[in-house]
Amino acid sequence: MQKFIANHQHQIAGVLSGFDRLVFRGTLLSIVHTQGMSQYLASHDVLLKNFGSHVERVSSKLKTASVAEALATDRPVRYLASSALSKEQIAQHLATKDAITAGLVCVLTCVEPCRTFEIYRDRATGNLRLQPRIRKCLFVYHYRIHPVFGFLSARIQTWFPFSIQICLNGREWLAQQMNAQGLGYLRHDNCFPWIEDWAQAQQLMDQQLTVDWPSLLADIAGSLNPIHEQLFAAHPATYYWSTYQSEWAIDISFRHAADLRRLFPRLLQHAITSLSSGDIMRFLGRRVPLSGEVPKDFKGEVVSDLRERQEGVRIKHRLNANSVKAYDKAFTDLGSVLRLEATINRVADFRVYRPKQGEHTEPAWRPLRRGIADLPRHAEVARKAAERYLEALATVDDDATLSDLLGQLDQPKYWHGRRVRALRPFAPDDRQLLQLISRGEFTLNGLRNRDLQRLCFTQAPTTPDEARRRSAWVGRKLRLLRAHRLIYKISHTHRYQLTKAGRATTTLILTALRSTARQLTTAAA
Repeated sequence: MQKFIANHQHQIAGVLSGFDRLVFRGTLLSIVHTQGMSQYLASHDVLLKNFGSHVERVSSKLKTASVAEALATDRPVRYLASSALSKEQIAQHLATKDAITAGLVCVLTCVEPCRTFEIYRDRATGNLRLQPRIRKCLFVYHYRIHPVFGFLSARIQTWFPFSIQICLNGREWLAQQMNAQGLGYLRHDNCFPWIEDWAQAQQLMDQQLTVDWPSLLADIAGSLNPIHEQLFAAHPATYYWSTYQSEWAIDISFRHAADLRRLFPRLLQHAITSLSSGDIMRFLGRRVPLSGEVPKDFKGEVVSDLRERQEGVRIKHRLNANSVKAYDKAFTDLGSVLRLEATINRVADFRVYRPKQGEHTEPAWRPLRRGIADLPRHAEVARKAAERYLEALATVDDDATLSDLLGQLDQPKYWHGRRVRALRPFAPDDRQLLQLISRGEFTLNGLRNRDLQRLCFTQAPTTPDEARRRSAWVGRKLRLLRAHRLIYKISHTHRYQLTKAGRATTTLILTALRSTARQLTTAAA
């Protein structure tokens, strides 16, 4: 990350790194399974034949209690006939229209699928049984301006086992913090093109990692169901909080929109053409051999896609359910934002250093859990993924022109006293050579003579003499590149890395070769 910032330090106003979207789920573990639910019914002296009437009665009480605050404060309570409607847009509109700056904005209800229980009769024995089931029930959504988190949404399933989901945003949270500190800022959607003091804002974001999550989430759960203790007096149940989704975003604010508009297309081109599946796997914490090839035992899926949105262009690289992406947004007179974002949905791909759960054992690297106890590790792996991605984009240099870079290549050079020919990047052979050395799998670990042989020849050599000829042929190519200072040899290894000038040259030449005449004309204008 520091390399990218250093390359564009004169264009950058500030950087923010922290939580973006966070989704938590609350589960009553003591009743989420059939055995626990059976124990709950037994504690309330409810027979299985009376299951339906009991849960309907409890559900009715919960619905009444959940909307009581809205009715008491004269806030809207609306039923939505379709779950496809954007509840957040409705709530945002009401908050703006009614100038709500604190407290409950509205309550929205909607029928949606849920996991619950039902009673069925066992045909073999004729006895009633309790079993899990997917059905539909009413969900109650609360939208409020929270004193800590700012605008957030929280929902509760009004049928057993009363699961809860809370969705908040780290940038919304930061706005609350900056308001409390009297720190000036310009906000655009969920980012900040301009902040009075970027260092102070980053300190506030860092504080988000140290809050008392159980207490804060429990308070929100209490507003969703104020009669929780009453309903579970005979069978106490508390919510277990897990991180369903976490996003970490690095926002880089450019002082002038023109600088970002000129740079971002080249970042996109580099991400599309130079980053391989192996690179994406590295960004998202997977081990990849030094060769850069995807491990043969990998069973997942790596996908990259480019999408044009109304506010800009977004590129996304996905490994299973986790992803890194980049997009531009918030083009304002005071600044414009380049956002790098890492989203963690599948925690099984990562590890955390901790004791074995439920035991007093020595810490070891164990699977990352969804529980909020591992939230700091969620933040760490997402932050590192976004930083690795940004570091890969740092090789794109926006200052040099094609003419500047080509001027150094069209003359012969001398390498250890031997004359080396000029490099002809637009000729087929040299163009292919530049394409090969700029492949994404060589970005981190460099390339070897054997790596280029594997890419240049479709079949393995059949004789030792042929193997030596191939090695010598590739060696001459490497000497050509070294003489023109496009690559350098890594000390005490047989590997080569692109120099800074080499990365800039290959990126710019390949971008030009893949661009249409219209794109080049537009860029030149």
